[in-house]
Amino acid sequence: QTTTGLLVTMSERVVLIVFALFLPAASALATPHIQHWQAQSGAQVYYVENHDLPMLDVEVNFPAGSGFDPAEKSGVAAMTQGMLSHGADGLSEDDISRELADIGAQMGGSFDPDRASISMRTLSNPSERDKALNIMASILQHPTFPEKILVRQKERLIAALKEAETEPEAIAEKAFGKAVFGDHPYGLQLSGEISTVGKIRRSDIESFYRTHYSAKNAVVALMGDATPAQARAIAEQLTAQLPEGGASDKIPPVPMRIRASEQRIPHPASQAHILIGAPGISRTDPDYFTLYVGNYILGGGGFVSRLMNEVREKRGLAYSVYSYFIPMQQPGAFQIGLQTKKENTDQALAIVRSTLRKFIADGPTAKELKAAKDHIIGGFPLRIDSNGKILGYLSVIGFYHLPLTYLDDFTGKVSKVTVAEIRAAFKRRVNPDALATVIVGAPEEKAGSAK
Repeated sequence: QTTTGLLVTMSERVVLIVFALFLPAASALATPHIQHWQAQSGAQVYYVENHDLPMLDVEVNFPAGSGFDPAEKSGVAAMTQGMLSHGADGLSEDDISRELADIGAQMGGSFDPDRASISMRTLSNPSERDKALNIMASILQHPTFPEKILVRQKERLIAALKEAETEPEAIAEKAFGKAVFGDHPYGLQLSGEISTVGKIRRSDIESFYRTHYSAKNAVVALMGDATPAQARAIAEQLTAQLPEGGASDKIPPVPMRIRASEQRIPHPASQAHILIGAPGISRTDPDYFTLYVGNYILGGGGFVSRLMNEVREKRGLAYSVYSYFIPMQQPGAFQIGLQTKKENTDQALAIVRSTLRKFIADGPTAKELKAAKDHIIGGFPLRIDSNGKILGYLSVIGFYHLPLTYLDDFTGKVSKVTVAEIRAAFKRRVNPDALATVIVGAPEEKAGSAK
């Protein structure tokens, strides 16, 4: 799924949002009116009523991402989320698929280091809606985790992880996570390791589910054709019989200071895959908006960014180069990434590092800042132009305890950012002398070396 909030699709590699919600200007289009309450079950509910289309989107989020994995059985969180839809309360996986297909409903989910979710899109006609929500309620509250299917899923995942071990991008991401986060849970692979996945048992999944999928920590997002009374009933239906839970919903603090390091990992790929970064900021960091705007100028703005101009436009060293912050419950990574011909590795690294240093020292120009603000604010209509996108925002706002006025306030906060604030925030948050660098497919004469 292409993310518009800090929502991450479960895959063999982490697909993460480029720093922030790209949110919009109220002057271009009215922001949705968000209603919020606590269900009797204890779940937090975020709801936008819209009867323009006969559709209802629902998502239930839990603090049950890979950041809650035990290191010795890394992958159990992802496996639990993935197994939910493979059997529930008398329904086999085939029954679930067939019955959803009969009513045209679509079930999905997302998974990242912080959270796991199950979502449903259905027609709002009572006959289709009620059947879809009954299935969703069973999946969430009465999963069976069939042993036979678990064996199959483990075999598939292990095969995929073995294949990933040959791919330069996956190798780089794994090494980068360890270099930036060390033994912290954010350094674990999203889907686990070959050695740990093989150890996962059905009892591990049942225990993780009972501990982390609780109503008191659930966030329910509803968007579309439902009345407030219906929305309240739906939230209770989906959460009233969830486990009591008991685990903390907090991930341990991230060690913020890392030593500069460089890993050069040999690979036969024609290009070197380069990642550079360090721990960045959390989702509620006071520098969030300042860094969001500043990073758009540095490397988040595509062809108008500093890095793209210096590395690609002026020197032709890479097709693409980017930077982003990944704000999570705890500080996620600040990351710069690019691919370049092996023989250009050291030149490209030097340009990226010098560009970053200059940006941290001087900040952006006034012209760059105005262009960035114009683009961010002007992009509003495309960011809330579907029920699915708004649903994603509701989940992010609820899960990270952001204010209900977040969408209304966003462009105003962006518009107030100054050059001096960007320079100061980058100096506080990014130390160019304490970054981890990973190069997969380094030049042969330097392959295997480390600094």
